[in-house]
Amino acid sequence: MATSASNAATAELEGSLRYPGWRVVAAAYSGVMVSFASLLVFTFSIFVKPLAGEFGWSREAVSGAFALAALSVALCSPVLGAWLDRYSPRRIILPCMAIFGLGILSLAFLTPHLAHLYAIFTLMGVVGNGTTQMGYSRAVCTWFDKRRGFALALVVAGVGTGSMVLPPLAQAVIDATGWRTAYLVLGTLVLIFGLPLTAVWVRERPGHKAEARAGGEGASVSQALRAPVFWIIIATLVLNSISINGAVAHLVAMLTDRGVSTEIAAFAASVLGGASLAGRLVTGSLLDRFFGPRVAFVLFVGSAAGILLLSGAASAFPGMAAAALIGFGMGAEANLTPYLLTRYFGLRSFSTLYGLTWTAYAIAGAAGPVFMGRFFDRTGSYTSLLVVLSGAALAAALLMLAAPRYPAPESAN
Repeated sequence: MATSASNAATAELEGSLRYPGWRVVAAAYSGVMVSFASLLVFTFSIFVKPLAGEFGWSREAVSGAFALAALSVALCSPVLGAWLDRYSPRRIILPCMAIFGLGILSLAFLTPHLAHLYAIFTLMGVVGNGTTQMGYSRAVCTWFDKRRGFALALVVAGVGTGSMVLPPLAQAVIDATGWRTAYLVLGTLVLIFGLPLTAVWVRERPGHKAEARAGGEGASVSQALRAPVFWIIIATLVLNSISINGAVAHLVAMLTDRGVSTEIAAFAASVLGGASLAGRLVTGSLLDRFFGPRVAFVLFVGSAAGILLLSGAASAFPGMAAAALIGFGMGAEANLTPYLLTRYFGLRSFSTLYGLTWTAYAIAGAAGPVFMGRFFDRTGSYTSLLVVLSGAALAAALLMLAAPRYPAPESAN
């Protein structure tokens, strides 16, 4: 009876707009909107052709920059996660956001040396996850339990908003004044939207650190690594990441190769971002009502269908439909990973575990765009590889059906 009353009181507090946790969510949304996960990932394809044309680089060479950033994310995410578990999130997020914003700005002064491009993208990858939902999620989760799925959905909705707005903005600036100015604009947006609200509002719930030190908040890292469900989550992320990132990184180049205008292709990237936003919000609501892995299965099947549709898309409508399906599943995945980690393993080592999942996701994400670029450079087409990637995304959906029920509340939180 006491537990039920406590849960009801917690749910009532979380439902009030005056609850302080919603300010943390608002700040996190603003920061994530211009983070590595939003700005760099979703605008990268806009710059593939301009950079290749300006400096005479192959698409595989340009894609190598994305791969290096992803690999840097992979190597550094567990360290950032451990720091987020130990220190105030603001102490990690603010310097990471400043370095990332300045890195984007500096691309306006890019030289013809490919090593210059690679060095900047590597640096942005080192700090990248300190700017994303990984940086903010721990602080948000300390404030929410009953509405955790929706709160996390609003945080990762920042990625959807950014990915919906930033690609057409970047394309418009490139068309008007060139790609160098576009990088100046994007870097400035990172600093304007990423820093102020984080400095003022992002913090963990008072008393949370003391509770965590008492050992009542779930599994240790070693306990999680011994759990089969952790490796199910990892395998799902790898399959989805290599498939979706491969498709997304070459989306604009792929559609324009098939006769779609640059404006429509950029709009397709924006549609992908909008669908990603919708996927995050819908998934957040579903997770607070239904069993997460079953929700994941349905949405990941949609991603597989979108990649398969993209393999043959040669005009605006199928291209945008494919982007919408891929984006919706991409948004679902971004919300599912932190949510499932908290439900299976609690908050004790949440950020460290989240960092490890990002390592797997980023390594696969680095491979996908490079495979796509190499396949195109050698065959002149993306079609056959996209069919294979669609099968990989379907396998990820089927893996979710093997996930067990959540542990009892007292052992998870």
